[in-house]
Formats: sequence, C-alpha cells, structure tokens
Amino acid sequence: METQTSHQRALLQRIAHRVMVERGLLPDFSAEALAEVAGIAAAAPPPDGKLRDLRGETWASIDNDDSLDLDQLTLARALPDGAVELLVAIADVDALVARGSAVDAHAMANTTSVYTAAEMFPMLPERLSTDLTSLADRQDRLAVVVAITVAPDGALAASDVFRALVRNHAKLAYNAVAAWLEGAGPAPAAVTAVPGLADNLRLQDKVAQRLRALRHERGALELQTIEARPVFDADRLLDLTPDERNRAKELIEDVMIAANGVTARFLTARGLSSLRRIVRSPKRWERIVEVAARLGETLPGAPDAAALAAFLTKRRAADPLRFPDLSLTIIKLLGAGEYVVERPGQDAPGHFGLAVRDYTHATAPNRRFPDLITQRLLKAALAGAPPPYGADELASLATHCTVQEDAANKVERQVAKSAAALLLAGRRGQTFDAIVTGASPKGTWVRIFRPPVEGRLVRGTEGMDVGERLRVRLVDADVERGFIDFERTGD
Repeated sequence: METQTSHQRALLQRIAHRVMVERGLLPDFSAEALAEVAGIAAAAPPPDGKLRDLRGETWASIDNDDSLDLDQLTLARALPDGAVELLVAIADVDALVARGSAVDAHAMANTTSVYTAAEMFPMLPERLSTDLTSLADRQDRLAVVVAITVAPDGALAASDVFRALVRNHAKLAYNAVAAWLEGAGPAPAAVTAVPGLADNLRLQDKVAQRLRALRHERGALELQTIEARPVFDADRLLDLTPDERNRAKELIEDVMIAANGVTARFLTARGLSSLRRIVRSPKRWERIVEVAARLGETLPGAPDAAALAAFLTKRRAADPLRFPDLSLTIIKLLGAGEYVVERPGQDAPGHFGLAVRDYTHATAPNRRFPDLITQRLLKAALAGAPPPYGADELASLATHCTVQEDAANKVERQVAKSAAALLLAGRRGQTFDAIVTGASPKGTWVRIFRPPVEGRLVRGTEGMDVGERLRVRLVDADVERGFIDFERTGD
C-alpha cells in the first residue's frame, strides 16, 4: 500500500502536485526557465552608480531553521535622545530576474512560493532563491535598504530607501533566538561569534516591542491560530507539531510591517502608483458582535479595530485554550487580504487587522511576486526612471496575485489535511479529547489536541456548539481527499 511508511512522503508529494494543477498553479519550472538559470554564473555584481557599501555592519538574518531563501537582514543603530534607526536589507531579486524572462513568467503565474506538508514549490528556481538571490550566510549581496527612525514612543520619525551592498554575518533561527531573548536559553553560537551582534539584536527587540505596543494602541489585532508543521523521519510522517509564535518571530514581523509601510509611503510621495496589501473593514461585523455577545462581551455597532483588539486581548487571558479557535472565527469573519492599486491622488483602503493605512508587500521578493513588483517600482523611483508598470497593468496584476494567493492557500490546506489523515489512518477507533470549532447547518467540526488535527463530527452532533469540550472517536481518515471523520463518545 502507498500508505506504508516507505511511501508516505511520496504519497503526499503526489497529492501536492495534483492539487497544484487542480488549483491552476505550476508545480514545475519550464525548460526555458531552467535554461535561463543555468546560464547565470554568479550573484549580481554591483551596478554602476550610487551604491552604499554596508558590508561591515552587523547584519543578520532570522528565519526558520531550514530556510535558505533569505529575503531580509536587519540592523539597529542607537541615535541620540533614545531614538533608534532600524535598517532592513531586502534581497535585490530583480537584479537577476529580468522582467519578461521565463523565470519571471513562472513567478508571475504562481505569484508565491507554496509551502505544503510534503514539498515546497518555490516561486523562483532554488539556484536563485536559496543561493544567488538569497541574502545567504557570509555572502556579499545587492539589496534595497529601508531605513526607519523610531522615536522612543514607537512613532516613526523619519525614513529613507536606498540601494546598498550588504553581507549576512549570522544566519539565525527563530526558536534559538527567541529562547535567548526570553531568557530560556543561551545566546546562539552564531550570535556570540560576531562582535556586537548580541547587543544589536537586543536593541532590535526593544524597538520592535515599541512598534508593536503602538500598533496595538491603535487597534492592531492579536490573533493566534494553530499551524502544524510535519515531522518526518526520512520518508515516514512521525507527527504534526504546533508551530508556535515566539519573541523572534514577533521581532521580524514588527520590523517588516514598519518597512512595508515606509515603502508604500515612499512610492506615494513620488507620485507613483503602488500595489497595496489591504484587509477591508469587515462586512460581517454584525456577526463578530454576535460572537462577542455570546461570550458576554459588547462591541460597538460599527467596525472598530481598537474595540475588537481589546476584546481579543481579554479573551486570550480568560480562555487561552479556546483562543486559537476564536481567532480562526474572527479571521474568517474579517475576510481575506487582497492586493489593490493605489493611484496618485486616490487613497486605497488600509489594513484593518494591522491598524495601518499605508501597507504594501515589499520584504520577501524571493517568495512573493507582489514584493518583486514593488521592488522594481522602488528601483525605478531611485533611478529616476519611468515606472516599469502602468496603473492599469498593476490593477490587473493585483487581481491576479489575489486569486493565485487564494489558490496557494487552498493547496497548502488541502495537503495539510491529507497529512493529518495520513497520520491518523492507522488509529481508527481510538478516542481523543476535542473541542468544537464550528457548528452550523453545514456540519459540526472538532479539533483534537494531540496531534492538532481538525475533522468533521459525523455522529453525536446534537446540542454541540463552538467552544464545547468533548471526547471523540476516530471513524475514518481519507488521505486522498483529506477527510477526517469523528463520532462523539459517551464519555
């Protein structure tokens, strides 16, 4: 059987390839794209013209342990009166991926890297994304740098965007850096090996917390969902473990949000159209009000990010076990993010969840096509050249990127469900502690706690509502379709 342990990864890979095609995404690069990459001998050399040499600064990357497609480096500089300058170096992908090339065509088709439980489908060939266009460890690379001056209260006092030559002095991982910052572990060896890096990272962390606090005062939403990462032993799927947030992930998130905002305003200040990332004011706000009322809380009748943020903070403290499921409910009711064009003189909607008006995607050009588009707009603006995309073309690309991102998310969810079904396939008849995550005329859904897997409650649904605890028995697990069925036990 294909579900035997020696074939488990291959089975999930086959499912992933099938679902990619079904969702209109390209699982493989064309021969033309691979030939283009084969003809690239080295990373892009420094161009003629103005370019700052910042290779001597204590740049470092923080990402997942196994990530090689490194998009950004960070750095902090202390300024007088308690202000701090944050610098984000973003990989200059455009230097090697020419607009209109076969590689660019593939990137534009998928618009994003797709991360499934079995296999990663990179937006760019790995020779580029994990090497020549990556801000790889101990390598000199071209970058677009966003500089942000942060006042002591977390407000942005000044900003700049420029091109530079940079060098990654330490490839760091989220979990190890977080344990150190939180006082639960020693400084990673890669940190102590670089003079001044430990102090620099602590300064970055301090400023990131300032930025986060100010955003939360303005209504940024603190949400927590359960994302499970597969654990393989060779080709055998051993487990699905929660991928939890931590201090290092928040550091990078907060700094990137600030850099994306600066980028959006930089383009607007130069009278250019830009690609914005938005989450609209929720149309289903009345349903969010109902959810809060069911929990004994009151929200205003009109959408109010600050009020929703305060409600979520209170619920997280009161019921941390159920908070991920409440978060998922709120995320669904908020609606998906999308890309739109902001034209000169016209204000695009802001990002309701982040409580910011000016927001784009610019910091991950190895992994997202909208970021590569934005990078090309930035470089044209810095060079005083005409923009590479007109407003109408940007509008078409915005719609396309939104559609393809949704398709990629569906692929990732489908393969995650298949992985969960595969993990449980041999455990039919076993019982688990669970919590109800959804209850409607369309069906009742439950999540078991270990492993963190969601499935449908096919028997014993009477009287069940979201948030209730129960004991369930596994009835069936369909790997191909990713269906998992439970029944309520008498416990």
